[in-house]
Amino acid sequence: MRTEEMLLNVGPQHPSTHGVFRLVLRIDGEIIREAQPRIGYLHRGTEKLAEDLTYNQIIPYTDRMDYLNAMNNNHAVVLAVEKLMELEIPERAEYLRVITTELNRVASHLVWFGTYLLDIGALSPFLYAFKDREKIVELFNELCGARLTYNYMRVGGVKWDAPDGWLEKVKDLITYLRQQHQVYMDLVGGNEIFQARVKGVGRYDARTAVEYGLSGANLRCTGVKRDLRRDRPYSIYDRFDFDIPVSTDGDCRDRFFLRMEEILQSLRIVEQAVEGIPDGPIMAKISRVIRPPAGEVYSAVENPRGELGIHLVSKGKDKPWRLHWKRPSFSNLQILPHLLEGENVANLIAILGAVDIVLGDVDA
Repeated sequence: MRTEEMLLNVGPQHPSTHGVFRLVLRIDGEIIREAQPRIGYLHRGTEKLAEDLTYNQIIPYTDRMDYLNAMNNNHAVVLAVEKLMELEIPERAEYLRVITTELNRVASHLVWFGTYLLDIGALSPFLYAFKDREKIVELFNELCGARLTYNYMRVGGVKWDAPDGWLEKVKDLITYLRQQHQVYMDLVGGNEIFQARVKGVGRYDARTAVEYGLSGANLRCTGVKRDLRRDRPYSIYDRFDFDIPVSTDGDCRDRFFLRMEEILQSLRIVEQAVEGIPDGPIMAKISRVIRPPAGEVYSAVENPRGELGIHLVSKGKDKPWRLHWKRPSFSNLQILPHLLEGENVANLIAILGAVDIVLGDVDA
């Protein structure tokens, strides 16, 4: 049977594109011959704006990049400034940073879990995931007065200490989320329909992943055991015992199970941090106006989507001369045309969702 090729627009406003993202497909019947991602609909000029902001004023802008991962974004920028200043951070502040960033990682993975299953036709997991994510969001609201854009970290420490009883609530939440994790796996993990939709779909090998500059679960699903918390430890991650989950099939199924295992490892880190957190100050003694010495530095953190890096150039003033982000969603998105070529249209959303992009991170 002979068919005519046609162009099909997916997005830019579509629930399964996980943001304002347009994908132009050239299809022959139900087979994708070419896929062209079109980005930039959410671009806000964060890097250029930073040149006219003091260092602590930049932090609220990072909240709005990967908006499911504000704590890790905060962490990346303050680490870069502190590295340039060779600043020593109080112990309690370091522990609070680890607790909040790992809880944010869990919250982000819960959003991904729920929306990914919704993408491929399952409603119940979405309701479970958002109900449990709400418990983390409520704790963040108690800590810093915000539910999504936290503006919590500061150069030299954190803005607020944990309120009375907050750490005990975190302990209780860890127990609860471990129980719920088993519920998620019972609900989805062995489901035959889910397995059929993701097993063997969107597969690539380690060489391809490295060539495309992938990071996070998109890299670890090919057997490459890279995680900055272990390979280039920052903050106090070298004090905690946790595993780096890896797999080798490189398909959507592997990426799903890796992220679900990462939830358990993050809970493991949070539990150790809550047990070991010391008393003391939450801010280093630094001047009100921050002026790092002239120089440049690259700093990176492991965020839920991979390596979030920042290249910071200082001229010794109270504002950066130049700032550039290495955003994992942007890098991970590059492989999409390669994965979609020759695929059935029905697998499009399963492949895109498994990459786990946040458009604020792509377009920042």
